[in-house]
Amino acid sequence: MKKIIVTLVASAFLTLLTACSPDIGTEQWCSDMKAKTKSDWSTSQATDFAKHCVFK
Repeated sequence: MKKIIVTLVASAFLTLLTACSPDIGTEQWCSDMKAKTKSDWSTSQATDFAKHCVFK
């Protein structure tokens, strides 16, 4: 029973975390990416940033 409760709580926490991130290409997402150091960007994030924020 305890294992099920822990799993449910962890699932709810992860769902809340992903629900808080802005959609790719929105103004908020572009602002967040500009504030993030470029060395922390993944290749797909850099590509999305160029596509949605630079070459609109």
